[in-house]
Amino acid sequence: MDTSKYVRYTPEQVEALERVYTECPKPSSLRRQQLIRECPILSNIEPKQIKVWFQNRRCREKQRKEASRLQTVNRKLTAMNKLLMEENDRLQKQVSHLVYENGYMKQQLHSASGTTTDNSCESVVMSGQPQQQQNPTPQHPQRDANNPAGLLAIAEEALAEFLSKATGTAVDWVQMIGMKPGPDSIGIVAVSRNCSGVAARACGLVSLEPTKVAEILKDRPSWFRDCRCLDVLSAIPTGSGGTIELIYMQTYAPTTLAAARDFWTLRYTTSLEDGSLVMCERSLTTSTGGPAGPPNTSFVRAEMLPSGYLIRPCEGGGSIIHIVDHVDLDVWSVPEVLRPLYESSKILAQKMTIAALRHIRQIAQETSGEIQYGGGRQPAVLRTFSQRLCRGFNDAVNGFADDGWSLMSSDGVEDVTIMINSSPNKFLGSQYGTSMFSTFGGGVLCAKASMLLQNVPPALLVRFLREHRSEWADYGVDAYSAACLKASPYAVPCARPGGFPGSQVILPLAHTVEHEEFLEVVRLEGHAFSPEDVALARDMYLLQLCSGVDENAIGACAQLVFAPIDESFADDAPLLPSGFRVIPLDPKSDGPAATRTLDLASTLEVGAGGARPDGEADLNGYNLRSVLTIAFQFTFENHLRDNVAAMARQYVRSVVGSVQRVAMAISPSRLSSHMGPKSLPGSPEALTLARWICRSYRIHTGGELFRVDSQAGDAILKQLWHHSDAILCCSVKTNASPVFTFANQAGLDMLETTLVALQDIMLDKILDEAGRKILCSEFSKIMQQGFAYLPAGICVSSMGRPVSYEQAVAWKVLNDDDSNHCLAFMFINWSFV
Repeated sequence: MDTSKYVRYTPEQVEALERVYTECPKPSSLRRQQLIRECPILSNIEPKQIKVWFQNRRCREKQRKEASRLQTVNRKLTAMNKLLMEENDRLQKQVSHLVYENGYMKQQLHSASGTTTDNSCESVVMSGQPQQQQNPTPQHPQRDANNPAGLLAIAEEALAEFLSKATGTAVDWVQMIGMKPGPDSIGIVAVSRNCSGVAARACGLVSLEPTKVAEILKDRPSWFRDCRCLDVLSAIPTGSGGTIELIYMQTYAPTTLAAARDFWTLRYTTSLEDGSLVMCERSLTTSTGGPAGPPNTSFVRAEMLPSGYLIRPCEGGGSIIHIVDHVDLDVWSVPEVLRPLYESSKILAQKMTIAALRHIRQIAQETSGEIQYGGGRQPAVLRTFSQRLCRGFNDAVNGFADDGWSLMSSDGVEDVTIMINSSPNKFLGSQYGTSMFSTFGGGVLCAKASMLLQNVPPALLVRFLREHRSEWADYGVDAYSAACLKASPYAVPCARPGGFPGSQVILPLAHTVEHEEFLEVVRLEGHAFSPEDVALARDMYLLQLCSGVDENAIGACAQLVFAPIDESFADDAPLLPSGFRVIPLDPKSDGPAATRTLDLASTLEVGAGGARPDGEADLNGYNLRSVLTIAFQFTFENHLRDNVAAMARQYVRSVVGSVQRVAMAISPSRLSSHMGPKSLPGSPEALTLARWICRSYRIHTGGELFRVDSQAGDAILKQLWHHSDAILCCSVKTNASPVFTFANQAGLDMLETTLVALQDIMLDKILDEAGRKILCSEFSKIMQQGFAYLPAGICVSSMGRPVSYEQAVAWKVLNDDDSNHCLAFMFINWSFV
C-alpha cells in the first residue's frame, strides 16, 4: 500500500488515536495492531497508516513546542528592545546634560581666568572638596505622625525623586562591567558616580506578573541576606488606592569590626496612569519631616535616600522591573580601613539590587517548572535552608545583646573574640530541638575574628577553603560539633589538639539560576586508630552554603557557611552555622605594599590618621585588599564552658594561621612576580629550578620542552608555569617515598591542590596500581638513561578524582654540578575522567 496516500480520519477515529497518544506517543508495532483490534472504528485503516499518523502527531507536537518557545523568546526580545530603547533615550539625555555642564564649566573657567581679583585661598579651599551631586532635599517643618496629608506629601516627593533616578538623569549612572543586556541576562546594572551615599540601579525582565513581583520584593528578609528584621509599624491607605507604610528595618553588620545599621523609612505603594506598579521608599529624618523612629543604641541609624521599584506589565505576560537602591551608611562612624565597604556602590549592587533581581528570576523559574531538584526536596525548602545558614552565621558575627549574647573575658590577647549565649532558646527558636542542649544546662559559644587580607581574590580563597577542608579543619573539632547534635556530647576533644585529616565528599543539593550560590551536603569520612577514638569512626555530615566564587563578579562577597547535621537531615533539622566571609575592598593606590595577612585588631582607629611614608607605596602596582571574617559556634555544658572556650579560641587561632598560609600561597601577585612557589630552605630559586628542568630534558631526550619566546630573565619560568601539560617535580630519596616539591599551574590543577599542600602529596598516592608497576619497572631505566616514556594511564587528584593522560615523560633533573636534584614528570593531554 502507498503510505503517502491521503487518509481522512473521522472525529471518532481521531479521538481514539489521541487517547492512545496521550498514554504512549510512540507505540510499538504490537501496540498499534492491538489498537486496531480493540477499536473497531480503526479496522479500515492499515497499520502503516496508523504508524504515519503517530509520526505526524509527534512532529506537530514538536513544532508546537518550538513555536511556543520562539514566541517566548520573541516576547523577551521585544521587551528587551523596548527596555534598551528607553535606556538609550535616558543615556542621550544624560549626554546632553553632561555636554551642557561641560560648556558651563568652560565658560566659568574662561571668566575666572579674566578676573584680576586674588581669590587663590578660596579657590584652594573649593578645589579640595569633592564635587558631588548632593541630591538636595527641601527642608520641611516637623510633620505629625497622625497627619496623613503630611506623610502623603513626603511620599509624593519620594516618588518623584525615585522616578527621576530610575528613568531619568538625576544620578550619573555607570554600567557595571560584565552586565550585558540580553534575553537571558540578569539585566542592565549600573552604579552611581559622584553622588552622595552609594547607589545602584538595575532593570530587567521576569516572567511574573507585577503584583507577584511586588509581593516578593516587599518580603525583603527572604532575599536580602543582610536584613535582620523588617517591621511595618503603621499602614495608612491613600485616596488613590495606594498605601503608605512606616517601616523599621535592622540590618546585620558584615564584619565583627563595626556596628550594624538600622533604617526608619516611609514606603509608598501606588499605581501610575500607564498601569505600572511603584513601590518607593525613603528615610524619615528631621529634614524630611515625619515622625521619629524607634531609638536603638546597638545600631547606627543609616539613611535611605529615595529608592524603590518600578514594575511595568509586558505584553503577553511578565514584567519589566526598574530597581534603584540609594543609601548613606554613615561612613564616618566606621574605622578607616573598613570604609571602602561602606563607600562601594558595587557592593551595594551585589548585596541588594542584583540579589533582588536574581531572587525574582529564581522564583519565576521554579514556578514555571524549569528548575528540577533531586532528593525529593521542594525548592522552597532548600531556599529556607540557605536562608537559615546565612541568618545563623550573621547572628554569630554580630552577637546582638537582645539575642542573649554577652562577651566572655579574654586571655589577654584580643585577636579572637569569645561570646556566649546562655539562653540559646531565646534566639534559636523552635528550629533547635532540646536534644541540642544537655540536661546539665548550657548554651552556645561563638569564637570569631576578622583579618585584612592582601592580594588574595575572595573567590579564589573561598573556593580553596571549600575544596581543601583538610588544609584548615580539625577532624576532632568537627566530631565534637557533630556530637553536639546528640543528647549527650562526649568530652571536649581538643584537650589533645589536632585531629586526623579526613577526606570529604561533596554532594550537591541545589544551586541558583546563575550558579552564584550553591547548597550541598558534605560527608566527612570517619576513621579511628584507637579504641578511645571510636567517636571519630562515624561519618559526619555538614550542610554547606557556598557563594561568590565567580572571580568576575565585581564587588561580590564570597562566603562559605556550614553546619553539622545528622543522617536523617529533616526539613526542620537544627542548624548551628560557622564559616568564612571574604568581602573585597576597593583597590587603593596608597595601600600597604606587603603581601602579608594582617590582624585588623591593631590597625583599627576611627579617624583620618592613615597617612604612610612615601616609601611604603605599592611597588608592584597590585593592591587587592579584602576583609575576612571567621566565626565558629559550639554548644557547651555549663561545667565544661571554660574548656570549650579554650578549645574554640585555640581552634580559631589555628584556622587563622592556616588561612594566612593559604593566602600567601595562592596570592596572584606572588605568581605574577615569581611565577612559582616561594623557595624552601636548601632548594634552588625558582628561576634556577626552571632552567635545570628544561636543560635536563634537552640533555636526556634530545628535544626541547618548549621554545623560549623571550630573552627576558624569567621567560623560561613563565613558559614553564603556563605550559598546558602538567609538569611536576618530586624528590629522589632512597629511604623515603617520593614527595612532590614543585608543579606548574597545570600540575596544580590536575592534582587539585596548591603550592602549600603540594608538599604533602606523595607520588605513589596519585598513581593507580598499574601506574606504580610501570614506574617501578622503568625506574632503573630512568636512573641509567636519564629518561623514560610511560604509556597512557590513570592517576588520582588530591580530591580523589580520576585523571587520564595520553602519555607521561619522566626524566632526571640535574643541577649545575650534574648531580641528581629531583625527578620531573610531564603528563601530556590530561583530563578529568
